[in-house]
Amino acid sequence: MDPSRIEVMRHFGKEMDALSMEFLNPIDSNWQPSDFLPDSTREDFIEELKELREACRELPYDYLAVLVGDCITEEALPTYTSWLMCVEGIKQVDEPDSGWVKWVRWWTAEENRHGDLLNKYLYLSGRINMREMETSTQWLLADGFDIGTDDDPYRNFIYTSFQELATNISHRRTATLAKKFGNGHLSKICGKIASDEMRHAKAYKTFISKFFEVDASGVMLAFEDMMRKKIVMPAHFLRETGEKIGEVFSHFSDSAQRLGVYTTIDYIEILESLLNDWKIDKITGLNSSAERARDYLLGLPGRLRRIADRTRIPQLEYEFKWISR
Repeated sequence: MDPSRIEVMRHFGKEMDALSMEFLNPIDSNWQPSDFLPDSTREDFIEELKELREACRELPYDYLAVLVGDCITEEALPTYTSWLMCVEGIKQVDEPDSGWVKWVRWWTAEENRHGDLLNKYLYLSGRINMREMETSTQWLLADGFDIGTDDDPYRNFIYTSFQELATNISHRRTATLAKKFGNGHLSKICGKIASDEMRHAKAYKTFISKFFEVDASGVMLAFEDMMRKKIVMPAHFLRETGEKIGEVFSHFSDSAQRLGVYTTIDYIEILESLLNDWKIDKITGLNSSAERARDYLLGLPGRLRRIADRTRIPQLEYEFKWISR
């Protein structure tokens, strides 16, 4: 009989303290947003602020749109945290300091710095209509999200494995572009956030690797289900003032595609990396349904590449309310 999700979660919950220490940084020595921003207590604060604003003056329109979208995505963290706390095997735990509960809380604490830093930087830049950005953030939190995982730990951690890799790519590319645009300060900020996302991706990939060890068929079927649904971005309900739910997300995605920050090819390459990291082609002991799921997964990158070759990226810039011309 296949083990239940709760049994699997309890089994690996005993390892979570060690895994948290491996993949999360100590709080007292970790970087904080203020490390990368002008210090308002110093006499040279105004001069540093002027330098920051000057470095942001020539940042392209699409780049600002992507940076704002990334910031809003990071600031919707309360939604992601409350979702994970309802995952099967976490929500049933009575101990407030159990391994899985502690992981979610400590992961949240580390992620929380990303939105804080980007928000403050964008505010100081002088290029952003902060009220419009803040309104979009409130809408995204109010609207919530539906990533197709329900309360299943397998589907949720497959999703987070994929999504953390996607955010690593996005922040890493914005870092590279910031340097290209002559803003080394912003490049360093985006690079720091990207490094956090990569550590978190490694953690979630490790969770799934461990799940494969005890319930290979169950995890394989969950992986297939997530990829058939497609991995949606956590900000897929993104909207601006006066617009319908999800209205602005496609425009944000178009900006990211035009810049090469996050593209359809990146989606495919993340899938290929997960197939490789989890050694999907070598897993044994699968039932017949899981074998068919594996065949689907191994053939999926090729099918997606054929579709991507026919995809055209819209070139018309959308007028974001977030950005001050």
